[in-house]
Amino acid sequence: MLFAALLFPAGFAGWAVGHYTSLGESSATVVHTVTIGSTSAPATTSAPTTTSAPTTTSAPTTTSGGTTKTSGGGGGSAAAGQAVFSANGCGSCHTFAPANSTGTIGPDLDKAPAQDAKADNNMELADFIEESIKDPDAYIAKGYSKGIMPTTFGNSLSSKQLHDLVAFIVSGSSSS
Repeated sequence: MLFAALLFPAGFAGWAVGHYTSLGESSATVVHTVTIGSTSAPATTSAPTTTSAPTTTSAPTTTSGGTTKTSGGGGGSAAAGQAVFSANGCGSCHTFAPANSTGTIGPDLDKAPAQDAKADNNMELADFIEESIKDPDAYIAKGYSKGIMPTTFGNSLSSKQLHDLVAFIVSGSSSS
């Protein structure tokens, strides 16, 4: 009986928070970031973000505008990629300053992608990052071993999500 008496208020509180944190906006435009197991400073939140039709460019890879053209086709939005990064728990394993993440299980995304792309037959950075997400065991960064990163992201992310995530990582990765 005590369980039921506590369950109802908890369920109602969860429902109320979920419905009223959007401040009148559609729930599709609200981005919630949850950090699990982090000991870093509390995350800050920004205004809700909305996305429009996918941005495509015929120019080579650019990072200043937040759009990246990869050989896999289609451009990606770095802003939308940040939401994909957060929603899929990438920060739990990877350090990446633009996402305020400090994970240490996987390579540091601030530096490693550019260095590893050069070491992996001098691949283009965007292509290397996409390959590393879709087939993480194709190239193993120095100091790591196979099987650490889940191999499911190539199937669980849509093509748009993948390109957005690649654009986000490219936009924040050091090119040296």
